[in-house]
Amino acid sequence: MIDSSRPSLEFLHALPKTDLHVHLDGSLRLATVLELSKRFDTGYEFNTLEDVRAICEVPDDCESLVDYLRVFDITLKMMQEEPELTRIAYELAEDAHRENVRYMEVRYSPLLHTDKGLAYDPIVAAVQKGLDQARRQYGIITGQIICGIRHISTESSLELADLAVRWKGHGVVGFDLAGAEKDFPAKDHIEAFQRVLNENINITIHAGEAFGPESIHQALHYCRAHRIGHGTHLIEDTDLMNWVNDHRIAVEVCLVSNLQTKAIPDFQSHPILRFMEEGMRVTLNTDNRLVSGTTMTKELALAVEHYNLSEDAVLTLIMNGFKSAFLPLKEKSLLIDQVLAEFSSLGAKFSGEIYRRRRVHL
Repeated sequence: MIDSSRPSLEFLHALPKTDLHVHLDGSLRLATVLELSKRFDTGYEFNTLEDVRAICEVPDDCESLVDYLRVFDITLKMMQEEPELTRIAYELAEDAHRENVRYMEVRYSPLLHTDKGLAYDPIVAAVQKGLDQARRQYGIITGQIICGIRHISTESSLELADLAVRWKGHGVVGFDLAGAEKDFPAKDHIEAFQRVLNENINITIHAGEAFGPESIHQALHYCRAHRIGHGTHLIEDTDLMNWVNDHRIAVEVCLVSNLQTKAIPDFQSHPILRFMEEGMRVTLNTDNRLVSGTTMTKELALAVEHYNLSEDAVLTLIMNGFKSAFLPLKEKSLLIDQVLAEFSSLGAKFSGEIYRRRRVHL
């Protein structure tokens, strides 16, 4: 994987990419926060973009996941009405398009956008309106992932599961469980997952970020997750890691936020390199563009910098994203063909493997 001619920042920006793990309420533009803060009481006075950055972008020495999540108390106050939801969804897709993200899955919990009386369906419709506008204008393909919240209630997860079912085929492509991981096991929400599975809806679950591999075990074997969000603690259970690898379960890695939330103490401690060496289906994602001050290009650049990735390793990461998309196989295959053609046009030489002794074609 070591290559003296590492991919440049310009090359990483030009590559077609995915972002499968990005939260709507953590990915507002600085300028949008500044503007909307004049209309909504956020508890802070923002006069410049730097004021916003100082409060809403957490530093790498952020104390914990709890400290990281405090920013959402600000952003959610601006996301309680339909026009703002539409605008923020559109701007997120536009920003992704500008760095050549071709496919993005936007996740959020409608439960957190009801403070002013909005019902679930209008919330999803407002977000979809913004995503559809971006697709018409830029061609970026997107899907919504509806999130249950571990620490709120199992009843709300059931309601959100029903919401995901209603919007299947109309923008929603998956169901997730987010929120405080420790002391709030995924299996408590198993009925919600059974409900979406019975309707053939894809599942991704935040697991192994703030708790150990047993959390990942529950997500996979109780709740039948098709992808794992973060999954850093998977490295602690080799047998489970092998099972994830054997079944081609994608792991949604978010380097910057994993450091900020203390899922890892430093970049060199991240298991991503071990995952890649084992041939696992590792994907790279932003998590929260505003809160983490990141982009897909930055995430790839950090991976290149800290793990000395070759061009082929970078292309493998990117292809893993397209392979793991919650898209019908026919649409996914067409998109992958387009991406491979674009790799070629950019002069990228993709062998489809990281190590020749570990070919993985599935």
